Amino acid sequence: MTTSTAAAQHGPVSTHILDTSIGRPAAGVAVRIAARAGRDADWRALGGSTTDADGRCKDLPAPPEGTTHVRLDFEVEAYFETHAEKRADTRQDAPANRDSGAGVFFPEVAVTFAVRPGEHYHVPLLLTPFGYSVYRGS
Repeated sequence: MTTSTAAAQHGPVSTHILDTSIGRPAAGVAVRIAARAGRDADWRALGGSTTDADGRCKDLPAPPEGTTHVRLDFEVEAYFETHAEKRADTRQDAPANRDSGAGVFFPEVAVTFAVRPGEHYHVPLLLTPFGYSVYRGS
C-alpha cells in the first residue's frame, strides 16, 4: 500500500478502544490483524499488538500490496475479566443472571472492512460487556 501522511505517522491501520461502561480507554486488549486480496481469497494473519494506556493501537503491521479487505480481531474477554471490579456500578442495575453465563456477552469482536491503497484507516471500537459499536474514524 502507498503511504499517506496519516499512514506514515500511525501505519495504514490504527484503532482505539473506549470502554463506555466506565468511560475510560480499554488498555491491554490484544488486537490481531489479517488481510486478504479479494473477497474469495483466504485470510492471511499479519500479526498484532496490544492497546496502550490510552486504548490505542498505532503499531499494527501494514497490510501487503494488493489487500482489499482487512479484519481486526479484538480479544475483549480477558480485558473484561481483568477489569471486572471497575464495573461494579454498571452491574448494579443489570439483571443478576445474564443468559451468556459469563461476565461478557461478546468474548471477541471481529471487524472486517474494505481498503484502498494509500489511505489510512482508523477503526475505533466502543465497548461494553454486552455490546459494541464500531465506525471509521479519522
